[in-house]
Amino acid sequence: MNSLGSALEALETFLLFSDLLVEYPFPMTADLMDKIVALAKRRGFIFQSSEIYGGLNGAWDYGPFGVELKRNVKEAWWKATVHFRDDVVGLDAAILMHPRTWEASGHTANFADMMADCKNTNCSWRGRIDQLKNGKCPKCGGKDLTQPRAFNLMLKTSLGAMEDSSSVVYLRPETAQGIFVNFANVIDSMHRKLPFGIAQIGKSFRNEITPGNFTFRTREFEQMETEYFCRPEQALEKYEEWIKARFQWYLDLGMKKENLKLRVHDKDELAHYAAGCTDVEYNFPFGWSELEGIANRGDYDLKQHAKFSGKDLQYQDPVTNEKFFPHVIEPSGGCDRATLAFLVDAYHEETVNDTLRVVMKFHPKLAPIKVAVLPLLKKNEGIVALAKKIKSELQKDMVCVYDDTAAIGKLYRRQDEVGTVFCVTVDVQSLEDKQVTVRFRDTMQQERIPVERLLGYLKEKLS
Repeated sequence: MNSLGSALEALETFLLFSDLLVEYPFPMTADLMDKIVALAKRRGFIFQSSEIYGGLNGAWDYGPFGVELKRNVKEAWWKATVHFRDDVVGLDAAILMHPRTWEASGHTANFADMMADCKNTNCSWRGRIDQLKNGKCPKCGGKDLTQPRAFNLMLKTSLGAMEDSSSVVYLRPETAQGIFVNFANVIDSMHRKLPFGIAQIGKSFRNEITPGNFTFRTREFEQMETEYFCRPEQALEKYEEWIKARFQWYLDLGMKKENLKLRVHDKDELAHYAAGCTDVEYNFPFGWSELEGIANRGDYDLKQHAKFSGKDLQYQDPVTNEKFFPHVIEPSGGCDRATLAFLVDAYHEETVNDTLRVVMKFHPKLAPIKVAVLPLLKKNEGIVALAKKIKSELQKDMVCVYDDTAAIGKLYRRQDEVGTVFCVTVDVQSLEDKQVTVRFRDTMQQERIPVERLLGYLKEKLS
């Protein structure tokens, strides 16, 4: 194809994908949730666990794009919480812990949901009593229910060759206790002064009675959690600081402010030892629900572990030699819930030339793929070679893919649906003028950029 032909084809492509956009005012509805679930499977974000065997309720697998998105969420959290602060260090505690840990924390005796069953033989509903609607079954509306009974949420397993009471251990229901039992180790090894925090990202497990709403409530999940230790007189100030910081984190990553709110817990919701708790909630398609909680836990946790372990877990001031149990502020968020919220928030529909375009408008830091390099003609060896060379250079600095499996229009739509921020198209003209066409996901605007300037251009735009 000569230069004129290439220019005409580029112009035709530009006109096809750069018309005025008609945006849909997209309400938060159950219909949206269906679209998210369908897109998640179709485009390789999230799959049902063990699907070929009928699936496992409350368990999900992250596909090629989903794992990148989730890793980006965790990386953004870790940078904001650990790398960009001078008062927080990291930890990765084991999932399996000594059983006495859960006695000290109160989980063995008290970590349970009150549940009931509907006696209607045509219903068979089972769930938490807080799901009842005016004392009636939420599924059939019947009033004939079993008496509420406690259902322990911890998952048991056996450690060692013998399966008896002495071998029982639990899959941890939260990551916090791994931090508390390592408090003295961190103090001794890092010589930290109050106030300071210990952060952790890790798997937790809960035998949920009614998992549901896609990945919102599951039996296996990841937490992003910080225990921030301070003097008693600093607790209220630090509690308020963490509330503001955690709310702002979601906004900094592009989440719409109208979809976020803070909810302060009533006194009857608080744990007996807590001085306060505030949730960051998101407007999911199924309603406002918790993304994470920021709790003012007092000095309960370290006191409990000191009592049950017999170890001195008090903090000793290096100047005054004063000893006391620090108070704890705990920002605790769900990685899976945050990932789901970012999926929902990014989903966008618009019409282009009377055709529906679905685009995932992820913040560049969260987008699974930053750049896709696309050859306009996959049978042209020169174009393909240049495109693959560009991809090879770009991937040293950013997550980049090469795709030649469809026509350029379909490739653009495919990249839109996974949230790829930029598409770089290599055509015949590129072989002559050493320039490529860069297309921005959100506006579909295209710009001709010299190959030698491409990396710098993309890095600037993605920063």
